[in-house]
Amino acid sequence: MTRLHLFDLDGTLMYGSAAPAEISRQLGLDAEIAELERAFGARKIGPQQFSVAVHALWAELTPAHVRAAFDGSPWLAGIRDVWQEIREQGDYCAVISLSPSFFVELLLEWGAHAAHGSVFPEVPFTRPVDVSGILTPKDKVTVADRLCTRFGVTRADCVAYADSATDAVLFEAVGVSVAVNARPALVECATHVYEGRDLRDAYQLVPAARPGVEAS
Repeated sequence: MTRLHLFDLDGTLMYGSAAPAEISRQLGLDAEIAELERAFGARKIGPQQFSVAVHALWAELTPAHVRAAFDGSPWLAGIRDVWQEIREQGDYCAVISLSPSFFVELLLEWGAHAAHGSVFPEVPFTRPVDVSGILTPKDKVTVADRLCTRFGVTRADCVAYADSATDAVLFEAVGVSVAVNARPALVECATHVYEGRDLRDAYQLVPAARPGVEAS
């Protein structure tokens, strides 16, 4: 059985942080992004409002800032090792995140088969955000379905890794789920739970899908 492994980014692949925070840090806008993240976490604003606000906040953003934010982010250990193993087994791995696509897509360099984020204008910004391209939690399932079609698998063949209650809708849709450093609400609906800083350990929680291969 071929599997598709679906990874959230903020708080999952990235320990205790999120792409918007790391990008804003490069611009010296820590307080401003923290305020927006609090509003988003309290559901006072939604993904579209949040994205329009950070687009305005990042008026001075350059590709160099984006690269520095990516390189300096607190990534879990072992991401590239896990994705290499997934590839070697003939499985697929993809990232689905509400964060900006220009950041998320950099993970293709590490071996992801696909990376999907909210669609922002090219950096440096010369155009406004088209809110129709901003992903919501429900859109993660829609993207997952497209990836299933692309890779010839079903929802039952998918393994989702995430941390936030907003990912519960994705966990409900797939066959196996791993709560990674997750909020209690997500832990309750996960197949497996992992706390730590090494994706290799989280990956080993998932039973092997192929006959004759045992999970560690």
